[in-house]
Amino acid sequence: MNASKIIGAILIIASMLVGYVGFNKVADSTKEINLLGLKINASDESGKTEGYLYVGFALLLFGGGIYTINNKSKA
Repeated sequence: MNASKIIGAILIIASMLVGYVGFNKVADSTKEINLLGLKINASDESGKTEGYLYVGFALLLFGGGIYTINNKSKA
């Protein structure tokens, strides 16, 4: 196994971890309470934005990992 495949695998694993953190940030930024039949929704927009940035960064890491593994350069 050469170094590019190892780096690609590390990038894919890192993307999964960053994506997990991002999804949790998005999920934790919205809370809903049912009080006497009235639904109250509280949302933290900055937390959602930060979570979406994490998810976007995870997609970039995943794409970079796939590219690195599939790259067939003659080095």
